Amino acid sequence: MPLVSVVMPVYNSVATLGAAIRSVLTQTHGDLELLVTDDKSSDGSFDLLMEFARQDERVLPRSAPEQGGAGRARNLAIERARGDYVAFLDSDDMWLPEKTEWQIEFAAGGNAPLTFTSYYKMDADHDGESTEFVPNGRVVRAREHVDYRAMLVRDHIGALTAMYDRNTLGTRLMPEMRKRQDYALWLSIMRDGADARGLPEPLAVYRSHQAASLSSNKLSLVPYNWELYREHEQLSVPRATRALAGAVWQSLRNSRI
Repeated sequence: MPLVSVVMPVYNSVATLGAAIRSVLTQTHGDLELLVTDDKSSDGSFDLLMEFARQDERVLPRSAPEQGGAGRARNLAIERARGDYVAFLDSDDMWLPEKTEWQIEFAAGGNAPLTFTSYYKMDADHDGESTEFVPNGRVVRAREHVDYRAMLVRDHIGALTAMYDRNTLGTRLMPEMRKRQDYALWLSIMRDGADARGLPEPLAVYRSHQAASLSSNKLSLVPYNWELYREHEQLSVPRATRALAGAVWQSLRNSRI
């Protein structure tokens, strides 16, 4: 069975961390490793990680040598990956139990090295477990197929649903940006010729309006998107402007879900 390396950055998220970890450990596809990097938390998150590690050998926590942000924390975890696939989950979100199993089947059946799924949104104060989650109608729908051109205009991939085939693409790290490093990774993979395929079933749950989350204020990402388009993708000013307009429109649209 394919081994899945799950990458999770953690920073002061003790209130939601347990539910996120349990959503990984209760996957119907159990052949996985949970690679967690704690970015110098001060709220007991690392102690909770160590408790999970004592209970389940698949939980593999490390403390970052210094605080470097979510992108650096993710890369420290990716560098340890041994899996056939690399998947991503933040410490305030959750996977539904069939997520890994169904996505592996989807990726293998469609010969797709980069896949993603639809996902639900929940309020920040949601305190339930993934195994108890009741579909709520707040769904961000995955597009069936996304290429580099489409991805420049709009980030179609929810990071909590993304998974790439390490055997096909190799070990791919995120650019060390403060924000939007996940978007930059998908773009770099697609720029090299791999399109992304979307699974229509909602298989993850995103915690919205979480003040401590790097992604909570979408409009604050505008300067980071501009930096990504101009410096990393080297787009002209007109193309970067069109891409930025698409990114802002998507953020406002998804915020209404």
